[in-house]
Amino acid sequence: MAFADFQNEIYVAGLLGTQPSLPMSFAGWEERAQQALPPSVWSYVSSAAGDERTQRANVAAFERWGLVPRMFVGAADRDMSIDLLGMRLPSPVFMAPVGVIGLCTQDGHGDLATARAAARTGVPMIASTLSVDPMEQVAAEFGDTPGFFQLYTPTDRDLAASLVNRAEKAGFKGIVVTLDTWITGWRPRELNTGNFPQLRGHCLANYTCDPVFLAGLDRSPEQDPRAVALRWAQVFGNPLTWNDLPWLRSLTDLPLIVKGICHPDDARRAIDNGVDAIYCSNHGGRQANGGQPALDALCEVAAAADGLPVLFDSGIRGGSDIIKALALGATAVGIGRPYAYGAALAGADGIVHVLRSLLAEADLLMAVDGYPTLADLTPAALRPVR
Repeated sequence: MAFADFQNEIYVAGLLGTQPSLPMSFAGWEERAQQALPPSVWSYVSSAAGDERTQRANVAAFERWGLVPRMFVGAADRDMSIDLLGMRLPSPVFMAPVGVIGLCTQDGHGDLATARAAARTGVPMIASTLSVDPMEQVAAEFGDTPGFFQLYTPTDRDLAASLVNRAEKAGFKGIVVTLDTWITGWRPRELNTGNFPQLRGHCLANYTCDPVFLAGLDRSPEQDPRAVALRWAQVFGNPLTWNDLPWLRSLTDLPLIVKGICHPDDARRAIDNGVDAIYCSNHGGRQANGGQPALDALCEVAAAADGLPVLFDSGIRGGSDIIKALALGATAVGIGRPYAYGAALAGADGIVHVLRSLLAEADLLMAVDGYPTLADLTPAALRPVR
């Protein structure tokens, strides 16, 4: 079934008197999510660093590019599948790691809801280290869809090795190392609420069931939850250097993906040190304000990757953004806030709705504008928009 068929389902249901129960656009998902989430969770998910200019710039960057329509192409059949790290995926879309996705669903198990949505759509999930449910339980929900584990590298190397080893045993297909979050960026909206979920003991399940982490506690997590948060704060942030990359590479035979690369020299050096894929991202503007949009870095990073896969996120709000990122060199495109808002609205069903909506729009753009395959989407397909 083509992704575009989702709109036919909606129109046919409309003939029978049924309208969609969930909004059909990012603006609608965002508005409804704000109503559904507690203010502390809403501010954490929706906010960004500083005055949030970089988050806005990430979104605005896509408006500077327009896809050029090509006619007489006959794009009745489109192929959106990709090969990624030895796996064949039905689409070039994945769910980026969201550290508090577990808190976004009404039942407080958003990590499991995301994994179930991945199983239903074939859209992979990158599961965060910061999780309400242990990674083993999350991976058990993937079905036939591959999943990846995102590592916030702790200062304790034994703990890092334990987390990666558990991810391997759980069946994850790759390790994504986030490089830009060894310290938390300045986020005024979160500071206004005085809320940092992990310091309150939230989303720490991967730590509280880890033997290495538990060995550093004097009492069980149930007996002393404050000690858990304190221990987590002590080991969380590791300011990695290039000297650490060989050690990271030695932890696993799984594909190693480094997240936060926005300079071509960093991409080349990472590849020289054995990584398997580059992840171009500025954390959606959450970590550092005042920088360039991640999209503006993508072309140079993709060129430096020299054929290795390039994952991308930051600023994706609709199907046209997916298409433009692919044209500028991304192999696969990550969705963040949109699926978090879908989770807030209707759990796994809400996430599936968001993913199907984004994929349908992307598929229809390829059809209408005459791009039957992803190989047809190159920088030459875009023009600057004034």
